[in-house]
Amino acid sequence: MESNADWGSRGGLPQAFLTPGISSFSEFLKGFAPDYLPAGRPLPAGAASAKDIAPHGTTIVSLTFPGGVLLAGDRRATMGSMIAQRDIEKVFPADEFSAVGIAGTAGLAVETVRLFQLELEHYEKIEGVTLSTDGKANRLATMIRGNLGMAMQGLAVVPLFAGYDEETGQGRIFSYDVTGGLYEEHDHYSVGSGSVFARGSLKKLFRPDFTAEDAAIAAVQALYDAADDDSATGGPDLFRKIYPVVAVVTADGYRRLPDEELSTLVAGVMDARREVPDGPRSPLR
Repeated sequence: MESNADWGSRGGLPQAFLTPGISSFSEFLKGFAPDYLPAGRPLPAGAASAKDIAPHGTTIVSLTFPGGVLLAGDRRATMGSMIAQRDIEKVFPADEFSAVGIAGTAGLAVETVRLFQLELEHYEKIEGVTLSTDGKANRLATMIRGNLGMAMQGLAVVPLFAGYDEETGQGRIFSYDVTGGLYEEHDHYSVGSGSVFARGSLKKLFRPDFTAEDAAIAAVQALYDAADDDSATGGPDLFRKIYPVVAVVTADGYRRLPDEELSTLVAGVMDARREVPDGPRSPLR
């Protein structure tokens, strides 16, 4: 097989790029240039204390509403006990009708998302159609499974995938474990170090008749509760104008809520918290 140096020095594309191949970009790359994949790079022996040597991102929440799904994430990345970044992006479009949120080792997670975006685009170009929602979720599971060696050394990626299913007209949520295990969640879910607090909040706030705006408010409330109890999760920063990343996916496609819209929503949540610091109460019956 030609090496990168062989064809790079001659100019032009190698034969592998000119030969009809498989519809999986990551499988193509594995055969042509495996060192370009995260799992294809050699790692030193022993387990890494990833939280101390690289920025670590949390927390991601997702919830469905009639006709769509919402995905939101806080903006803090930590490295050990330090705040590594205050405005990291953790929610990305996967394609026109799906989104992915990242938790875990931040640099590796962002690279995985970019490869996943290429994976979906490559499939559409080769096959002439887009993958189904289940197909997208399964492709991401395969990519995570390929990183198992790195996860065993402490460099784990745990995404949350959400998409609008064009066949059913409903929003769907998929979670993963570090081995590539795939699980479909219903109504709402969260991942990351603050997930247990966010999930408890969503469990009390969720209603099946949410509008997209209701879902966004519930997501901000859940992230606020997570930040209240988890030091690795960042709450809204009104002074720096740093707000959670909130995206909705409907029949109209992926849409990230602009900061102008979020600032009003977040201000409303913060004003209510001044009156009731622990957040809205849920009725007993």
